[in-house]
Amino acid sequence: MASSDVTSSAKAKYLQIADDLAAQIRSGALGAGDPVPSETTLMERYGVASGTVRKAVAELRATQLIETHHGRGSFVRSRPPVQRKSSDRFRRTHRKAGKAAYLAEAEQSGGKPSVTVLFIGPTEAPAEIAERLGVPAGLQVLARKRRYFREGVPTEEATSYLPWDVAKDIPEMFAENPGGGGIYARLEEHGQILAEFSETVRARLATKAEASALALSPGSPVIHLVRNAETKSGRVVEVCDTIMAADQFVLDYRFAAED
Repeated sequence: MASSDVTSSAKAKYLQIADDLAAQIRSGALGAGDPVPSETTLMERYGVASGTVRKAVAELRATQLIETHHGRGSFVRSRPPVQRKSSDRFRRTHRKAGKAAYLAEAEQSGGKPSVTVLFIGPTEAPAEIAERLGVPAGLQVLARKRRYFREGVPTEEATSYLPWDVAKDIPEMFAENPGGGGIYARLEEHGQILAEFSETVRARLATKAEASALALSPGSPVIHLVRNAETKSGRVVEVCDTIMAADQFVLDYRFAAED
């Protein structure tokens, strides 16, 4: 048999396994939150090697039918991804109502959201962050690092960087809970009126540290999103560097079609 035929046959086999498992999920035979049969079980059931089983499981992950947690295994998804509507999530009316964007979005998608503060304090600005803030690399800035969860499962990790001269006079910036509406509300209360947010988004594979932090399998995809918050005077007063588990989010953008 030619090598191309072997390759085609192997692909057909893992797709067949993925299709069989998908049918069980859609029929309810494998319910929300149920564990996917183990690798050993699937190898024996289908008479295939471990690599074929792993490709089948990866196929199910890609179609968001299952989710894999490092050290725990794969499970049928019990909730839809969080839908981030970037055209809506930073409205001033939300901040005035005391709403934090992630918590509101996660609740709407189903599941109980929570956040853990990992670090708040002065740090040296990394080169890319410094460039966005318009300050020299290595200059002292305020960093606020958080990890977000839904139903106890980590979904994203974000670090906000703020110019020290702006943050030092806002006591709430150094608190784990900066108050209703979050740090953007506090910035505006202190005269930093926000005019525009810009986001740079790319997909890549998780680093070892990121996979560990978000309980992902090695080689899982993540969304790396970096956002600038700019004031009416044209100054960037916050850069938020975020790593998101790719299967946990849908990014929804809307913008005008202008001449």
